[in-house]
Amino acid sequence: MPFARRFRGAAVAFLTMLAVPGARAQATPPVQVDQGSRWGDRERRAFYVQDQGSELMPLAWLKALKQRDGTPFLAGSLSRYGYLPNPDSRDDLPIGFTFAGPAGGEIAGMSCAACHTREITVAGRAYRIDGGPAIVDFQTLLSDLDESVGAVVASEAAFQPFAQAVLGAGAGEPGAVQNLLVVARSWYDRYHTLMARALPTTPWGPSRLDAVGMIFNRVTGLDIGLPPGTMIPDNIRAADAPARYPFLWNAPIQDRTQWPGFAANGNDTLALSRNLGEVLGVFGRFHPRPDAFKILTGYDYLSDNSANFNGLRLLEDSVKAIGPPRWPWSLQMTLVRQGAAIFARPESQGGCKSCHGPEPGAHWPLEAETWKTPVKDVGTDSREHGVMQWRAKSGILTGAQIPVVQSTPLRAENECSFSILANAVTGSIIQSFPPFLIAGPPPMPGMAALRLDILALPPKLRPLAEAFPQAATGDGSCVPGVPAGTYPYEARVLEGIWAAAPYLHNGSVATLADLLKKPDQRRQAFKVGPNYDIDAVGLAEDQTLFDYTLKTTDCTDRNSGNSRCGHAYGTDLSADEKKALLEYLKSL
Repeated sequence: MPFARRFRGAAVAFLTMLAVPGARAQATPPVQVDQGSRWGDRERRAFYVQDQGSELMPLAWLKALKQRDGTPFLAGSLSRYGYLPNPDSRDDLPIGFTFAGPAGGEIAGMSCAACHTREITVAGRAYRIDGGPAIVDFQTLLSDLDESVGAVVASEAAFQPFAQAVLGAGAGEPGAVQNLLVVARSWYDRYHTLMARALPTTPWGPSRLDAVGMIFNRVTGLDIGLPPGTMIPDNIRAADAPARYPFLWNAPIQDRTQWPGFAANGNDTLALSRNLGEVLGVFGRFHPRPDAFKILTGYDYLSDNSANFNGLRLLEDSVKAIGPPRWPWSLQMTLVRQGAAIFARPESQGGCKSCHGPEPGAHWPLEAETWKTPVKDVGTDSREHGVMQWRAKSGILTGAQIPVVQSTPLRAENECSFSILANAVTGSIIQSFPPFLIAGPPPMPGMAALRLDILALPPKLRPLAEAFPQAATGDGSCVPGVPAGTYPYEARVLEGIWAAAPYLHNGSVATLADLLKKPDQRRQAFKVGPNYDIDAVGLAEDQTLFDYTLKTTDCTDRNSGNSRCGHAYGTDLSADEKKALLEYLKSL
């Protein structure tokens, strides 16, 4: 059972953040890069704190935890991991770290702003890029949190200072400390089970994570087992296919989404499915249970589900308003014009437009136009496609079926993790809408639950039929339509690409200049951090925030997760042509 009941709409305390030794914040505020007329200070501040339903732990716990050296875990607003201080937040919570609930019982969580707000540094000056891929070390944050909680629940003696900080005067009440210890150990058992099994031995490193693998692990490993524990530890696998955080501007209008391009996109319902999957993977609480009287689905997906559907809609509205960042430095316009002509060439002549230029995409009735998102195998790292084929036990969802997204009921064993997630997401979204908008009255006592047919859905929900590909049965692929031996990924419109280093879906290429080199000439290793090279357009060679070097592999090891292979377009251009193309890419 959840350790606290969620409440919506908690007020944010706007306090001036005190200076903390080691914090990343500069004496001079960061330059806010121009991101269009729809994106201003009010929109930015709301985006940074909007709750989406993530439940990491009680805020009081997070404030009471210590690092190994005894300093507060939240010291410096977690800037040691690359997260950015938020002057509008309280208690040293950085941008994208949220809380919700009654005063004194708030639950801390994360939102998309934590992973999609970027700061880069040029000549000692920081530049803020909202919606940009965060340069953060999420794996180290997760493992350090595991270590900190493990230390306080290791013994009753170690737990006493933590309990005193959390409970205050209430620590003297009979049984209060012991009850808190039981709850904390239960939390740690679940969290540690996930981290011990899921975090890879070769770290993701800053700016990357295996998001799909962690979502599959979170939902299938912690949420759908039989109560009261609800865990199925054997479903958890090493999440060892790291990908870089994508940029958010224009994300709502691309007609495909996710790096492998498996999901339809481009309208509000599809956006909700995209964002709900992210919440379930980032500390969302989700425990479905059979319920024959639930309209259409036969399962209750919402009674024990922390997703904040209104918050998700508000966040999507924010993403729609974020414009691509405009290059804040000078441009050589003669080169920009030359580069535009090169960009427009056919692929065979080093051009980019056929894959990365804005072209009309799939159109949803009564919705905005979309941009076409080609999904192609261009020889890049293949490992994420292996994650898409993961299989798991269905646990309490065995036999669940939503025909809109599933051709057969979920099997008890060897079910596609993808199908389990599709069931969880679409079932939750359908039940989040008022029943009278979906179908007729609920079944009478003793009757089997009604089964969902696409014609029973209102027009607003019918795109759910396209949100997830129908998974194959038997030993077939979990993501049909991808020929065996091919590993395609999405190719998005390149507006703002200058601000999204490192490059390729797995972040294996440091700069755009490197990307225009033959794969065997690209850097085998490079440091990752916020220092930026505006000439090479990407990560500078010298980095100081993290002590981390990404070591990449060549085309002989394409499945390493770190391969710099592929995307050889433009590599045969002359040096002058490459210089012009880079200048044009800066201008997008």
